Amino acid sequence: MENILTKNTIIRLGLVWLIVLLFMFFGNRIETFYNHNLVAAVIFILVLITIIVAAFGVVKEADILAHKLGEPYGTLILTLSIVSIEVILITAMMFGPDENPTIGKDSIFSVMMIIMNLVLGLCILVGGIKNREQEYNAQGTLTYLSMIIMLGGLSMLLPNFIEGKGNGEFSPTQAVIISGLIIVLYAVFLLFQVKTYRHLYIQPEIGKMEIKFERALELINSDHHKKPQIKSKEIILRSIVLLATILPIVLLSHNLAVLVDLGIKEMSLPPFLGGVLIAIIVFTPESMTAIKAAINNEFQRTINLCHSAFVSTVGLTVPAVLIIGLVANKTVLFGLTPTETILFIITLILSMLSFSGKRTIPIVGIMHLILFAVFLMLIFYP
Repeated sequence: MENILTKNTIIRLGLVWLIVLLFMFFGNRIETFYNHNLVAAVIFILVLITIIVAAFGVVKEADILAHKLGEPYGTLILTLSIVSIEVILITAMMFGPDENPTIGKDSIFSVMMIIMNLVLGLCILVGGIKNREQEYNAQGTLTYLSMIIMLGGLSMLLPNFIEGKGNGEFSPTQAVIISGLIIVLYAVFLLFQVKTYRHLYIQPEIGKMEIKFERALELINSDHHKKPQIKSKEIILRSIVLLATILPIVLLSHNLAVLVDLGIKEMSLPPFLGGVLIAIIVFTPESMTAIKAAINNEFQRTINLCHSAFVSTVGLTVPAVLIIGLVANKTVLFGLTPTETILFIITLILSMLSFSGKRTIPIVGIMHLILFAVFLMLIFYP
């Protein structure tokens, strides 16, 4: 129990729940201050920091559970925990004061630009400066990129060119079928990744050793090796801590949505910034871990974190948002604008070329960072 509820965990949960309780008991009074721009900005920063702190806690607890349970359950818990935060925040924005039919698309596209250009660009550049050329498993990386092309194309390019409802929206039947196919494809990919083709997603030299000794390991595991016993009490307690860390995000998401809508209106900012904010909240913890991995010359881990983040975002968030839209009778627009389509295609082509070899090249990192800078510019100056 002491190892589970560390001092940092207790402080984090205490502070996060203190803010939640303040909003639960004094929510109506707090909302009266939303008309005062300066006070509203302070409240927004407080809510934002609270949700980000909770998000870091969710990722930490999910990561510990992932190591305890092993594969494929570990990957599932970590992925579902992260994606659940994104779905919660997107849903809150969908049900906010104003109609926001593109928030799902804005969030997912922002994740793509941040993860595949900003974070990977930084990782390639910083990792290259520290370790020069860095090795990775090209075959596994290309399967990630193939999934990104497939899932991203089906969910965000296809809606603009089909006879659905038009204007980038799926018809109800199309939404159900597309959601089902995306879930099936993602599930099969995940199964292959953590089982049959696991060697494609680890460092090349380790992968060769694993292939060489695969049969020997299977024999050892089946005949002689006993798996370490999982302490059910610890798993239950960690699961409770995980839920206790996710719940504040759920409870504060409505307040964040109201404040974001208000801030965007008052400051005449682009509505797209709501999606960017969700992407930043959800993937800041993973982004920091990916950059640390690149600095430590573990570039395959960097690729796994970044590419897997986007694949899981599309593979799980798109179906979730589409189904929520159908059930709640909300308009959901996933079709990219012409400008976003160009950025989407350039990012995919650049990524395919960036990871077509077996080693990183620092100049490629600068290319990705420049593309992200263009993305930022176009938000404010379309």
